[in-house]
Amino acid sequence: MLNLASTFLSAAVHLEGDKEIVIYQDDLEGEGQIPGPPINVHASEISKTYIVLSWDPPAPHGKEPLMYFIEKSIVGSGNWQRVNAQMAVRSPRYAVFDLAEGKSYVFRVLSANKHGLSDPSEVTPPIQAQDTIVVPSAPGRVLASRNTKTSVVVQWDRPKREEGLLGYYVDCCIAGTNNWEPCNHKPIDYNRFVVHGLTTGEQYIFRVKAVNAVGMSENSQESDIIKVQAALTVPSHPYGITLLSCDGCSMTLGWKVPKFSGGSPILGYYIDKREAHHQNWHEVNSSPVKERILTVEGLTEGSLYEFKIAAVNLAGIGQPSDPSEHFKCEAWTMPEPGPAYDLTFCEVRDSSLVMLWKAPVYSGSSPVSGYFVDQKELGAEEWITVNEKATANRYLKVCDLQQGKTYVFRVRAVNTSGVGKPSDTSEPVLVEARPGTKEISAGVDEGGNIYLSFDCQEMTDASHFTWCKSYEEIADSEKFNIDTVGDHSKLYFKNPDKKDVGTYSVSVSDTDGVSSSLVLDEKELERLMALSNEIKNPTIPLKSELAYELFDKGQVRFWLQAEHLSPDASYRFIINDREVSDSEKHRIKCDKSTGIIEMVMDKFTTDNEGTYTVQIHDGKAKSQSSLVLIGDAFKAVLEEAELQRKEFLRKQGPHFAEYLHWDVTEECDVRLMCKVANTKKDTVFKWLKDDVLYETEKQPDLEKGFCELLIPKLSKKDQGEYKATLKDERGQDVSILEIAGKVYDDMILAMSRVCGASASPLKILCTPDGIRLQCFMKYFAEEMKVNWCHKDAKIASSDHMRIGGSKEMAWLQICEPAEKDKGKYTFQIFDGKDTHQRTLDLSGQVFDAAFAEFQQLKAAAIAEKNRGKVVGGLPDVVTIMEGKTLNLTCTVFGNPDPEVVWLKNDRDIELSDHFSVKVEQAKHVSMTIKGVTSEDSGKYSISVKNKYGGEKIDVTVSVYKHGEKIPDVSPPQEAKPKLIPASASALAKEKK
Repeated sequence: MLNLASTFLSAAVHLEGDKEIVIYQDDLEGEGQIPGPPINVHASEISKTYIVLSWDPPAPHGKEPLMYFIEKSIVGSGNWQRVNAQMAVRSPRYAVFDLAEGKSYVFRVLSANKHGLSDPSEVTPPIQAQDTIVVPSAPGRVLASRNTKTSVVVQWDRPKREEGLLGYYVDCCIAGTNNWEPCNHKPIDYNRFVVHGLTTGEQYIFRVKAVNAVGMSENSQESDIIKVQAALTVPSHPYGITLLSCDGCSMTLGWKVPKFSGGSPILGYYIDKREAHHQNWHEVNSSPVKERILTVEGLTEGSLYEFKIAAVNLAGIGQPSDPSEHFKCEAWTMPEPGPAYDLTFCEVRDSSLVMLWKAPVYSGSSPVSGYFVDQKELGAEEWITVNEKATANRYLKVCDLQQGKTYVFRVRAVNTSGVGKPSDTSEPVLVEARPGTKEISAGVDEGGNIYLSFDCQEMTDASHFTWCKSYEEIADSEKFNIDTVGDHSKLYFKNPDKKDVGTYSVSVSDTDGVSSSLVLDEKELERLMALSNEIKNPTIPLKSELAYELFDKGQVRFWLQAEHLSPDASYRFIINDREVSDSEKHRIKCDKSTGIIEMVMDKFTTDNEGTYTVQIHDGKAKSQSSLVLIGDAFKAVLEEAELQRKEFLRKQGPHFAEYLHWDVTEECDVRLMCKVANTKKDTVFKWLKDDVLYETEKQPDLEKGFCELLIPKLSKKDQGEYKATLKDERGQDVSILEIAGKVYDDMILAMSRVCGASASPLKILCTPDGIRLQCFMKYFAEEMKVNWCHKDAKIASSDHMRIGGSKEMAWLQICEPAEKDKGKYTFQIFDGKDTHQRTLDLSGQVFDAAFAEFQQLKAAAIAEKNRGKVVGGLPDVVTIMEGKTLNLTCTVFGNPDPEVVWLKNDRDIELSDHFSVKVEQAKHVSMTIKGVTSEDSGKYSISVKNKYGGEKIDVTVSVYKHGEKIPDVSPPQEAKPKLIPASASALAKEKK
């Protein structure tokens, strides 16, 4: 018996199409029991050698996995043979092979689980292995033909093997993409299918597959590429038949091209005529005429004629036009021109359009000199002239139209005789840009050729591009080349120059008015020519042009940087037209990853003056950059290189890291400062002024590296050349600062900044001369830029207004102040950037009080000046021997002349021969004592006084006898006067 445990798996798989169904034993009826037999066992004929069996699992069944065993028997034999004896089947589908050809078989299936084997299923009907249906072969040749603007008709040959054919599937792809998409989702019965929803103007490829119950065929061969556009038909009828001229026996007619060509170029036109009120039409031309203008001969003068015209293309002759109006055959003799004709429109946009027309055939008595264009809204009665002056062109851009409205137009030609007959009214034009409107674009191709480009997806086989300049068709093959491929056209400029500026337009025939224009101005043409030159002559873009920089040892580096360099790029360094190579003198290198090319020169001398050039080649691209170093430019580089070299050598010994510079302290002192570096203990530092050692209280600490010299309260005496020197055995360095000129002026301004900030409010000081305004500050020097203003008007120093100052104060002296001197006074000090100012209002009580004090001081000064005084001094002590003559003499002053009185012991002296007094010229005064005696000893006084007051001087006289020792007295001193005040009445009177 079959060992079920050895063949048991976790689950059996039931395949239904592409689905997998897991069968579990728990679904069996009665858990833990033998399953029932399979149901719906079916045998399918497949081929000569095998048959496929399929069945359904027993229902219901449990969750334990099921397995199956298949048995076969030749019909009539009664013997059953196990097909899969070695391996149980887990799927309810099985292919039975190794069947005998031509014999019939029956089959049955058994279910199994771990509990045992079921009974056999019902036996299938007899079936014989034989040839059955196979997949069809691929369809034959596929043809695609035009249908409409959005559809194509696809036809194909039926496949050679089409047993059980269900239909066909059609695929399409845009040419060049290989992205195939299905065109139908259900098989189609016929070998012809219309594919809809295609893009107008796009190119497509198609293929077909056949399908039957077994499967799909291989893909057919691909169709030829087809462009989606309407199918070819006969053209529509011409219209707008116009009489252009008549000489009495012939008429010249013109007409407009049919609106639709039928998808093929129009080959010509057939014209029929008849006299008015006649029924029969007569052909004018037996073969088609290509031009849209024709002179009809052999007419009867005075008769009325009407005409009709039909167009012809490859598809045949189209419907004729409606009969024209009746034209009378009579000669035109008017002096004005005949009508313009063939009015057409292009570049219809939302508010403008371009109108074109052809010149009259009949010009009148003189040539046509211009045209007027008239317009009106459709349905309106009054015409409006668009152009105020006649235009010489046969085109006009009409602007300022209203979007969405419909207009009609006409044209009137002008000559010297006047305005001629108007043209026929144009067809109505809706002013509105068509959806998807495209414009001309300008560009430059990969070869550097300048072009104008235009695309049109609405083209037909009959369409063609017409390029114009100033709306005249371009026919100059030496200047232009037109390249049209499919729905794309380009106008190439062969040798562009300034003459090519202008208006360029393009129109596409056999479309609904597709057209555009572009104004190529001088600026845009220059841009395109520059881009063309760049492409034809490619350059390597540079991040930076050739430049130089100096190193600290005086070396000069020349360098430039390219945007990008390939590994194959090459370069050359050229100096004065001679190439130099990498050497000790010129160290040249290139880093292609960064694009930097450089050359370093260790020694830059006078021989290196000239032009430096770097040339780069990288494939076809090249670039060049030059640097000219001659004259002053070269001298500047040379001097800088030498300076850097000297600086490098200087810094090998003690040197100044920062040279002498200065600032001003908050105390308004000037401080000279410098920084030193690379010093040692034995390095000597000195300050000098005008090459003389400048003594300081202490030497700077060089280890700290900072040295300073303080100049208190800078003034002119401090001007001169200041030096700081460093020296030791390694070398020396010097730093010089000249305090003079601008440096001195800048210091004064800096001091003014400190002083201005410290300035006190203005203060009043009264003097005998007037009123003085004073401003105190930390320091004041006459070089400071100060101003005094009265009522905002600047004051100039004068006898009335004197300006001055001292070290700590600036002042303004108002001499003999008066009423006009009242008002606001301002003191200003300018520090080079800001103005500091202080103000005082000298008016009202302030002025009155100051003026009163000035009057008092003035009166006291006058009194002091004019009072009585002893000018020549008298001694305070006189020692004299008896019998001698004593003479005391002095000089007095006073205005008016003072009164002089001599006193002894504060009492008047009685004059006699012994005492006498003299006053000469009111200023020389003397007192004489003849034969002095001891009684003449005592205190003598002289009083000198006028109305302003005076003074009194005391002299002590000591008399000793003959033979006596001279008294021991101190040497006489000049006697000190005692003031005698003036009377109050006199001072009051003087004040007045």
